[in-house]
Amino acid sequence: MFSEVSAAETASQIPLSYLESVKYSHAMLPRSLSVSAGLLSLALVSATVHLFAQSPPTVPGAGPAAAPLHLDGGSVALHGPWQFHTGDNPAWASPAFDDSSWDQLSADQPWGAQGHPNTEGFGWYRMHVSFSPGAPATITLLVPQVDDAYEVYWNGRLIGSLGKVPPQLNLWANPWPAIFTLGAPQPGVLAVRVWKDGFGSYDTGVQGGFEAPPVLGSAPAVAAAAGVWNYNWLLGQQLNFALNSLYFLVALVCLIVWFRDRRQWLVLWMAGFAFAHATVPTFAVNVLPLSGCMGASVSTPFFCVGDVSLWLLLTWLLDVRGDSRLMRVVRWAVVTELVAGALDTFTGFGMALPNPAPWQWIDALLTVPITIFEAIPFYIIAVALMRRTRLDWTRWMVALVALLTQMLFISSYTFEQGSRFTHWTLGNRIAAPLFTIFGSPVTLDIISETLLLIVLAFAVYRYAAENTRHQLAMEREFQNARAVQQVLIPAEIPEVPGFKIDSVYKPAGEVGGDFFQILPLATGGVLVVIGDVSGKGMPAAMTVSLLVGTVRTLAHYTQRPGEILAAMNQRMLTRSQGGFTTCLVLRADPDGALTAANAGHLPPYLDGKEIAVECGLPLGLEESPVYKESRFRLRPGVQLTLLSDGVVEARNAQGELFGFERAARLSTELAENIARAAQHFGQEDDITVLTLTLAPAEVLHA
Repeated sequence: MFSEVSAAETASQIPLSYLESVKYSHAMLPRSLSVSAGLLSLALVSATVHLFAQSPPTVPGAGPAAAPLHLDGGSVALHGPWQFHTGDNPAWASPAFDDSSWDQLSADQPWGAQGHPNTEGFGWYRMHVSFSPGAPATITLLVPQVDDAYEVYWNGRLIGSLGKVPPQLNLWANPWPAIFTLGAPQPGVLAVRVWKDGFGSYDTGVQGGFEAPPVLGSAPAVAAAAGVWNYNWLLGQQLNFALNSLYFLVALVCLIVWFRDRRQWLVLWMAGFAFAHATVPTFAVNVLPLSGCMGASVSTPFFCVGDVSLWLLLTWLLDVRGDSRLMRVVRWAVVTELVAGALDTFTGFGMALPNPAPWQWIDALLTVPITIFEAIPFYIIAVALMRRTRLDWTRWMVALVALLTQMLFISSYTFEQGSRFTHWTLGNRIAAPLFTIFGSPVTLDIISETLLLIVLAFAVYRYAAENTRHQLAMEREFQNARAVQQVLIPAEIPEVPGFKIDSVYKPAGEVGGDFFQILPLATGGVLVVIGDVSGKGMPAAMTVSLLVGTVRTLAHYTQRPGEILAAMNQRMLTRSQGGFTTCLVLRADPDGALTAANAGHLPPYLDGKEIAVECGLPLGLEESPVYKESRFRLRPGVQLTLLSDGVVEARNAQGELFGFERAARLSTELAENIARAAQHFGQEDDITVLTLTLAPAEVLHA
């Protein structure tokens, strides 16, 4: 977490050379000095030359006298006072610079909290340092967090930096404390050149510069101080780490569940909500090497994903997806929120530029819709209450906790926005710790987020369990219905003298309502029935069983297709429950005479052409419909084809229907070929194909 920064030295530059310093000191002497004073001065100069031949010269400039630092304990914190000035001038790194007119600040607080609010750009800190006897042979410096990038100078020499200041601005540097090596203990000036990037819409304006005092001392003592800072930071973040880890675990489990069953959309929204809440604090606590402003901008899309996921979670859990007006508002808010969040990411990079003002305005404008949409959960909960939806207690608990959490967040977030202009402190008070547990602060936000995660996870688990049970029940129903349907559809085609009959039945993924019967007649002909019941599942299968039973019974008393359809209609009137059935009944006599009656079904095809059959209403719609019979003749060797609507309604990936023209062209093919062609085209419903061919005369005679 801490990094030893090597001395990034440029060519060693002393702002004033030795001769210039001598010239400067002579200029301060009165012109009336005697020759003896001049000789004494020359003697002092000679001694100074001998002294500086042993070590490099440092000439501290005018400023507050530096009391010697006692490093008997190994290290000392440089609280201040520090000389401070905004702006930038390379000469301010020089130990000879006169900083006595500068402001004096403490390093315990940012410069914005000490008389320089809303100050962006460069700022310089300077401190005159000297050491008492017995100081360590090598002096090191620990610089805590600084907002945002900085350079460290010792006696005018650059010894290191964290990030890069303009014109090569780079804030992608770890903002945590760093250690620098000053060298041998000698008097001098410690200068820190700081760059503060643009303020965000949430900033209070008091940021900038030091956030804690630097520590000066021996390498072991400074390393120990760094370890203490590291430990305290980790101790203060343990609850956040635990909560974020829990959110991430929930997100991972939900994603695994969703990938196993893509129909579980509620689980996907829960994954998005949990993942966003596990990711946003990663930027907020400076885990990644980003500046505070840039970290907030990069985290905005994840923040928006969390918001959107929460809205969709509430619409599912509170069962308000049937409200079309609400869903229109939610869909519009989802799109706007995600777009605004994505665009807001770029404002962080813009505010890191030397002129951040335009990007700050863009950031403020993008923040407006995001802030307004924080009220969406209130709208969803209000709609659920007005609809008086009957829900179990877990879902209403989700609504209550989500409402309280959102109120808390809106209060904090709203009062933090623009607080450097409004000077409102309520947002900071809400975010302040209530108490500590093992050194880790506990805030209202941590409590509410923990409760929300618990109730959401429990509600989603119960919803998913209920949904799974419902799906299993439906699957069992489909299996039972399929078993009933398979029993009712003939397993083998009965042999009818003089006729060649073929049939193919290809069920769709779900249980449909197709049915057909081939009943040989005692007179030597055959009765063919084909139909389709509206609906799916067990109700459709039970209706099919009723109709098949009716047809089999009626065939013993009448072979007239119109009478059979009329009787079937009577049985359907009280049992259709709002549905209907299409059906075609056809009688083929041994001599090729055909009689057909149609109740809304597809007409048959004869020799590749559709036959004009009188068509009546489907079964179950009217009490006394009339089903007229149509008569025509089947010539030997010519194929009669009957289809269900699953053939003509097959649809390919481009949305194109199989259609009547293709069906007519293929109607002379074998039943298996017709069914396979429709299935490969794009089956969406059950496919049934029946073909009937009268044997040639010589075959009949034989």
